[in-house]
Amino acid sequence: YVGYRILWGHPFTINQLANRQAFYFLVRNPELFTQVGIADGTIFDRHSGKLAAVGVGKRDSDYEFAEKALAEVKRFDRAKLDPQEQITYDILLDFYGSQAEFRRFPWLSSEGQYPISPMWGTQVTLSSFMETSHVVKNEKTARNYVARLEAMGGKLDGVTAEMQRQSSMGVVLPPSLLEKSIIVLDDTIRPAPAESPLVTTFVERMKKAGNIDEPVQAKLREEAIAAVTTGVYPAYQRMREALVAERPKTEGVAAGVGRLPDGAAYYQTMLKQFTTTDYTAEEIHALGLAEVARIQAEMDALLVSQGLTEGTVAERMLALGKDPRFLVPNTDEGRAQLLERYREILAEIDARMPEYFKTMPKGKLAVERVPVSAEKGSAGAYYNPAAMDGSRQGTFFANLRDTAETPTWGMKTLAVHEGIPGHHFQIATALELEGMPLIRQQTLYSAYAEGWALYAERLAAEIGLYKDDPFGDLGRLQAELFRAARLVVDTGLHAKGWTREQAIAYLVDTTGTAESDSTSEVERYMGLPGQACAYKVGQLKILELREKAQAELGPKFNLKDFHTVMLENGGVPLSVLERLVDEWIAEVKAKA
Repeated sequence: YVGYRILWGHPFTINQLANRQAFYFLVRNPELFTQVGIADGTIFDRHSGKLAAVGVGKRDSDYEFAEKALAEVKRFDRAKLDPQEQITYDILLDFYGSQAEFRRFPWLSSEGQYPISPMWGTQVTLSSFMETSHVVKNEKTARNYVARLEAMGGKLDGVTAEMQRQSSMGVVLPPSLLEKSIIVLDDTIRPAPAESPLVTTFVERMKKAGNIDEPVQAKLREEAIAAVTTGVYPAYQRMREALVAERPKTEGVAAGVGRLPDGAAYYQTMLKQFTTTDYTAEEIHALGLAEVARIQAEMDALLVSQGLTEGTVAERMLALGKDPRFLVPNTDEGRAQLLERYREILAEIDARMPEYFKTMPKGKLAVERVPVSAEKGSAGAYYNPAAMDGSRQGTFFANLRDTAETPTWGMKTLAVHEGIPGHHFQIATALELEGMPLIRQQTLYSAYAEGWALYAERLAAEIGLYKDDPFGDLGRLQAELFRAARLVVDTGLHAKGWTREQAIAYLVDTTGTAESDSTSEVERYMGLPGQACAYKVGQLKILELREKAQAELGPKFNLKDFHTVMLENGGVPLSVLERLVDEWIAEVKAKA
């Protein structure tokens, strides 16, 4: 913290303070610094060959920084700030305040709830970061990649030590997460070091850079193989052995976090962080049940209109998911076909967007396959933001581990959510905002980010993207149904004592999602409580605000202007979003 004060000096504006604090935070978290994408050659580029520390010391110093940063923000008189500065002030209070709230849970790790888990664990996210986010564009960045590979073994050992510390405090993985983590580790270390994606993707990126001499490439490849052989793989093996040793402790362990020390309070804190509301678990559970009933009724009517009348909504959707008309071969050719179809869909949607948005992001969207090494533990798709220096495109990653998981009637909705006008529009727009402090350009709030992407799905239907495509519309409704069911399942697991099997059965019986997919989803919620509730809570708030604006403004309501308010203030908590819409309504009324 002292170094932070010396480096940055005294801020004169709230935006200067926000940037000073953000850069210090990023320097302490080098992987995040790379994700943000600060241009090479600046004074800040001392991070890109390093990895963040792991352990109690890192965790506690993060808490200390959050508390001191919070005190700095409060030195400003909010009433004397202009409207945009007040938004920055409110976000800083929320961001650092929410971090400080977790200090009451001493069992938490620097890596979060579970340092090791199939989807969210550092052993997965670190490898994925190395393979997809660390940009290799010249010899310097290639050498930095090798330096990070050489540091990976130590970091992975630190993650294992954190898991063992938690275990000594009675915090252990549920059995299914432990076993799945072992499977993921086995898959990770199965290839020979030279064939590890940590090496092969590095070699591909060096070749693609086009400005690294071949002898240098060969030497760096050998150094990368050596790092994987002597550092990374042994650390993964030690992690595996530590997990196996944990097996006796996990017998009979419940799926939810209510069993953890102060678990009920922890879950409520997670809900508050992810939804940016004070909704209780009971309120969210009831909201989920109501939305499930509404969406199922819409789906039933649409299924009947297509002659599908036998069985429950879920049973009919399960059958539709196996219908050969909507599947491609589970081959490399089939996977290539799906990727190309995603690109076609996104191009078609993009052409329509000027009708509904005043500002189009300049950054283009790439479509890629989820790295094969990360497929088993990854979601069906995700969006990876562009680097701010332009060295990495915003990318929609599609999981193609099994093409049977991607019936073509669901592709349009997935492309809208992750791409256009979902996450790509929202995140790329924020990155391109001028005059905003760095923290306002980042994706901090899941309720805002996921709420917007789910709102985008609804918008796609409203503007006719599913006209004459009833099966595509069923895909959209099933996706919304799934988000509603998440409210029920997440709160069921963590507040109502549901078992893993009970949660899986509910998803299968309610949404018509295959049992294998439902299992992965439930284990996702087990590993990160509350996150799955952000989608529907956020979407419903955005729809509520739009309806409010339409009711109050009548013919003066302009959808493009509403979307400008939604996207061109950066990521904000839902309470701030509501205030922004209220101020816009008042402004339009005043002009009228």
